[in-house]
This record gives sequence, C-alpha cells and structure tokens, in this order.
Amino acid sequence: MSLALVLSLAANGAIESANPLPGPVNGEDLVEEISVLGRQLNLNGEAISASQGEVGPAEIGAWPLIRTGDLMEFVPGMVATQHSGSGKANQYFLRGFNLDHGTDFATFVDGMPVNLRTHGHGQGYTDLNFVIPETVARLRYRKGPYYADVGDFSSAGSASFMLAEKLSTGLAELSVGEHGYRRGVAADSVETGSGDLLLAAEWQAYDGPWSDIREDVGKVNLLGKLSGDLAGGRAHLTLMGYDNAWNSPDQIPARAVAQGAIDAYGSLDTSLGGDTRRYSLSGGWNGAFFRGELAASAYAVDYDFNLWSNFTYGLEHPDTGDQFLQRDARRIYGFDVTQQWQREATRWQLGLQGRRDDIDRVGLYHTADRERLGVVREDAVVEDSLGLFAVNQTQWSDTLRSYLGLRYDRYAFDVNAGLVANSGRRSDGKTSLKASLAWQPWPVSEFYLSYGQGLHSNDARGTVIKVDPLSGETVDPVDPLVESRGAELGSRLFITDQLHATLALWQLDLDSELLFVGDAGNTEASRPSERKGVEAGIYWFASERVSGELEVSYTDAAFADSDPAGGKIPGAIPLVASAALNYRGDGGWFAALHLRHFGAYPLIEDGGVESAGSSLVNLRLGREVLRWRLQLDLLNALDSDDHDVDYFYASRLPGESADGVEDTHFHIFEPRTLRASLRYRF
Repeated sequence: MSLALVLSLAANGAIESANPLPGPVNGEDLVEEISVLGRQLNLNGEAISASQGEVGPAEIGAWPLIRTGDLMEFVPGMVATQHSGSGKANQYFLRGFNLDHGTDFATFVDGMPVNLRTHGHGQGYTDLNFVIPETVARLRYRKGPYYADVGDFSSAGSASFMLAEKLSTGLAELSVGEHGYRRGVAADSVETGSGDLLLAAEWQAYDGPWSDIREDVGKVNLLGKLSGDLAGGRAHLTLMGYDNAWNSPDQIPARAVAQGAIDAYGSLDTSLGGDTRRYSLSGGWNGAFFRGELAASAYAVDYDFNLWSNFTYGLEHPDTGDQFLQRDARRIYGFDVTQQWQREATRWQLGLQGRRDDIDRVGLYHTADRERLGVVREDAVVEDSLGLFAVNQTQWSDTLRSYLGLRYDRYAFDVNAGLVANSGRRSDGKTSLKASLAWQPWPVSEFYLSYGQGLHSNDARGTVIKVDPLSGETVDPVDPLVESRGAELGSRLFITDQLHATLALWQLDLDSELLFVGDAGNTEASRPSERKGVEAGIYWFASERVSGELEVSYTDAAFADSDPAGGKIPGAIPLVASAALNYRGDGGWFAALHLRHFGAYPLIEDGGVESAGSSLVNLRLGREVLRWRLQLDLLNALDSDDHDVDYFYASRLPGESADGVEDTHFHIFEPRTLRASLRYRF
C-alpha cells in the first residue's frame, strides 16, 4: 500500500480534484452514446473494492480477438484459453484458480446467468459463443466474493455483459483469413415509436490449421432487442439464438509428438467434436416504484449440447478406445427483482433471485467414432435455487463509506438417475456476509478494506450419488454448497482523467470439498486450499490518439492441509501480465497491440512437473475512409509455439502397458494468422 499512498500524496499536491471526463477515445463508437467510458471511468466514490471496474465499447472494439471467449480477458488477471474446438467453452484461469469452464467465476449476459450447473461437461460451464461482440455495450467485472447481489460461482469474481439498446450507425462486415476463416456480421437499430429495435446476425466458418482434421465450424447467432419507455421506466425484451457444430483438435500427449506419431497440430482421434444450440427470451424493467427504484428481469433459455472427447485413448478400453459423449438438454427459467431506496446518506437494497434448471437429460456415454457403445450415466435433474439479499450502503462523512450485505441461498436437488441407487433428493442453504469500507482522503484516491463469504454449488448428481457408475463401488455424496472466504486491501487512484491505477492485496480460502467429475460420472476428493496475491493495473489515456494499459497479478496458491502428494494446486497460474496499446491517428488510421503472458505453473501436487507458461501477441492495423473501414488482424504475431494449456495424467497409446504412461498433454497455440475485415456503416 505504500506505493499507492505515495502516488496519492503526489497527485493530491498537484490536483485538487479530478478533471471532467472527456468522451470515449480509441476504437469503436458504434454503441449508443450513454457516457460509457470503460476503464477511463472514475469509480472513486462508487466502488466498494479496487478489484471492480468497467470496460466500454471503445476498448472492446479496439482489441483483436481470436475467439468470442477472449472477451473475458478484459477482466484484469483473467486468462481465457482453449484446449478443444472453437465451439467449446473456453478454459479460464484467474487468481490461482483453474476455473475449468467457469466453476468459481459467475458470468451474466443482459442479466441472464451463463454458468450452467449440473452440466454434462463440467459444473458452471460458461460458453460465450452466443454473444456477438459488436453488440456489447459494457462489461462490468467484480473480483472476489464481496458483492451481495451475486451468489453461485462467484468466489473468484463475476462479469456482466450488457448488450446495447441501439447503435449510432448500422454496420455490415465481412472477414476472411487463413485456414478457411470466414465471418459475416450485420447489425442495425431502428426507431419503433417510443422505442428502439436492435437487430444483429453473425455467421462464422473456420477449418483451422490442424494437420489431420478440418474444424468445419458452422456458427450462427441472431439477436433482437426491443427497448423503450414503459410505465414511467425503461423496459427491454431480448430474443437470442445460437447454433454451432464443429470438429475438435483436442489436447495431445507430448510423447506422441516426440515419437513422430503426429505433429504438434495433429490428433490421435479425428472423430472428436460437438454441436450445441441456445435460444433465449429475456426481459426487464427499471423505474421508480414505491418511493424508490425497482429493477426486475426474467428469462427463459432452451439449451442442447453434445460433446465427443477422448483424453486417454486406450487406457480404459483398449479394444474400442476411450472416446465418450457428454450430453446436456435443458430449459432454464429465472427472475431477479431488486428494490432500492435512498434516504439521505443511506442507500438500501433488497433483492430476490430465483432459478430452475429443468434438465431433461444429462448423460455420459462410451462411444467410438461418435457412435454410442454404452451408457455410463443418464439422468434427469430438476435443480431449484432461491437467493435473498439485503444491502446497506452508508456515507458516514465526506471521506468514509461502508457497504454491508447479507445473502441467503437455498438449493433443492431432485435427481432421477438411470441407475436407481443414484436417484434422490437433497437440499441445502447457506448465509453469506459481505462487508467493505471505502476511505477517500483526497479526491484523486480511495482505499478499500473488503471481506466476503462466497460459495459454489456442486453438481446435483454428486449430492445424492451412492454408487460409482464405473466401478460399482459405494461412494460418498458431495457437499451441495461449498463455502469460501475472501478478504482484500486495495486502493484506486484517479490521478487525472489521463492516468489512473489500482492496487489490491487479497486472500481467498476454500473449504475441503468433494467434486463431481463430469468426464467420469463419479466423485473425486479435493482438499482445503488458500490463495493470496497482489494485483496492479495502470491505465493511461495520453490523448484522443493514444491510450495504453498494463496489468500484472501474482498469486501464491497452495493446499491448506498436509499431504504426502504435495501442497501445490495443479493449474494454479502464479504470474499473469497483460499490456495493450491503442492508437488512432490522422486520415482514419488506427492500430492496436495486445500482449498476454502467463508464467509456468504446476501440473502435479509436488511441483515436479510444470507447464512452461506462454506469451501471445496480437496486432491490429486499419483505416477508416468515409463509411468504409479496412482492418487487418495479425494473431499470434510472433508465431509462438507456446501452449494454450497443459495437463499431466496417464493415457495409453498403441503398444504401451495396460497402466498407460503419465505424460504432459497439451494444446498448442494456433500459428501466426492473418485476418482481414471490411466494414461498411450505414
């Protein structure tokens, strides 16, 4: 904290108050002008921790993206990688967590939760492929379990994507690139009486650089959002549709490459892949109500998913291979109602959130060449949850604010299993306390002390399991809800509207738990853990032409108990750094550079095997002339052969012993790739 204090004193001596904020700089201005300034926004006097922030359309439009899921990397310290095909959810890492596909990080789009609980592939599965990046108006992120309005999956934090209500201009864009990349997007908004109708469509195809498969991606997104004034408030109704199918270049064993059986872009099972679809209808209303302000929303989602994977090849089934299918078909219904009152220096919030996952089928099957050979598990599940929260925020003086929140979550699980012994019902509830103090001794600086209790729900099947479907042995059920506790000391500096910074020291502890493993259909023991770290971010808006940022985070993650296996947490990345530089010059020229680095991390508990870490650089160069815009993206500009992700486990190749061979399995970066985009505004 000494660095933050010195900077604050220096800035305070030169500046009595922050200057008025200018309009957005750099990048896109397609989204309706509602003063969304993103990282340039001064959150002093509003935030309750140093680990929250906002990203606006200018920044989102400026960065070159390899995949839609890369939007998550706007969250400082977040790493979004991929170990499979383009249609699968990304693999996420944050604050010493291998989040898998979202287990301890909650994500929302226009108020709809994205995390899928009791999912066929993994608990909290978070697939953002249904989002069209050009329609995102704002991203709000909040790290740590300090916020009462977020419950499940939020121990490491949460992110909320807000879609635009209207665009300043319509757009039509066509992109082409190496390895069969083709993408088209069109979006426009029209006035409809007292409201606005936003329409958008996206199509993408991609073959990939793989030596023995074509990804053959076929992705389609549709969006319609109607917004307008209603009953003294603002209402919206959103319809979204997403459909995708792909082939998967999955992680491969390092020894297969070393032996020359395949190259680094090859596969050992060329019949992997998946298909998924998601259709949703959501709506909401905000306005004055009962001497305060009411925000109410509801949603319905229809979802279907099939994924074929093969991680161990011939370890379990030497004759037919270890390929398996994970299946998920469900409907989700939910609502969120929050009432807020302001009384002089005190603000109260009272909220109620409900959700039902009506899962018609969640299954795991043994397959070969995508043909079913046997059923491992096939279940129907109904999972209900209800969350109630209350928040008090008080301005005690000109410099001191407090945040106090209390949340209660109640879950009910009803599992109708194919194996009758694994059927059953169970319920559980948890109370969580959230508290923060914010002290603003000078207009340019604010300091925070935060504490919070969080949780994530476990897979419903694991909460009532009695028999391992693979071995037939008796097993113990998992805890329905897993608690976490976090604390943070941080500061935020808004030195001028051109320069600001954040610094946070944090700790997060998780209880011992049992986890349901979707890839195996059974439970796996885990251990208590503790993580602590430091994060810093510097954001520089030199002028309307140039802006840049640097974010660095370091985490020390370890198991909290003593075990001969070791104390390191596999997949816990200690060092993450990212930097970006954006330029917009005369004559419509613009350019951007984005660097992401994560350091070596352990793959096994004793640290004897580590990932080597990786660095990735993406570049963008373009020019706008009248209504036209030509853009070139150079992805993996340095042509790095680093890895997106590494794992260490046993697999079996032809000719190897029945026990297989423990080895590193990796998914390599896609090689340097050039993509060109031509956009027309109308």
